[in-house]
Amino acid sequence: MSLTIMALAEPNRLHIVELLRDGPRPVGEIADKLRLRQPQVSKHLHVLSKAGLVEKHQSAQQRIYNLRPKPFLELENWLESYRYLWEERFDRLDEYLVKLQKDETKKKGKKHG
Repeated sequence: MSLTIMALAEPNRLHIVELLRDGPRPVGEIADKLRLRQPQVSKHLHVLSKAGLVEKHQSAQQRIYNLRPKPFLELENWLESYRYLWEERFDRLDEYLVKLQKDETKKKGKKHG
């Protein structure tokens, strides 16, 4: 999990993943889209590959990269485990805001009454 997060923390690697979300792409196309040099893209793809996020296959002279779903599913499951915390906090915030609104309404009623 930590390898996934560290790999995605670098902006260019995150952009590569976002490009690959739409489907497999050759290294040259990724470099063109991101306006990076091919050696830079290859280094980023190597890090993503070591983290298990991408895989490559050869097609003639091209190296085609695509995303591997498993690490993203693991990341989704990990994030999901925190969802209840946020939902609980939002519920408490909603309750607090309703209480504030009622208190404000009572204050206005006393001023006009």
